[in-house]
Amino acid sequence: MYDEILIPTDGSATIDQTLEHALPIAADNDARVHALSVIDTRIVQAATGETREEIKVQLERESEAAVADVTDRASEAGLEGVEAVERGTPAKTILEYAETHDVDLIVIGTHGKSPREKRITMGSVSERVVDKSPIPVFVVRSADGVV
Repeated sequence: MYDEILIPTDGSATIDQTLEHALPIAADNDARVHALSVIDTRIVQAATGETREEIKVQLERESEAAVADVTDRASEAGLEGVEAVERGTPAKTILEYAETHDVDLIVIGTHGKSPREKRITMGSVSERVVDKSPIPVFVVRSADGVV
């Protein structure tokens, strides 16, 4: 049923709970796990002067570590993993990646933001993915509200 499973990650603590669900699904289906981290280009563009390059390098380092963590854990579970770090707007880039790589399922974590937090941050990446995805999306909400 699922041959290619995409697990977007920003390196936050919600990935632990997301993987608790995603890896068994992948194992049950002998699926390949795609770990994707998106460097939000809006953050880099908003930086000024000398800090822009520093922020870009820091985000790249964090993204590479985040996808490596997912693929390491997939490997420990006996699964094939693919690492990808992309640049763009997170929700849009996640959906483009899923289409390009024939992904069958997206398993994404969410922090469970309050309506006020959503207004401040202009919504949630996971909500946008769910709203626009033509394929199934399994959303794992953080049990402890960790952000």
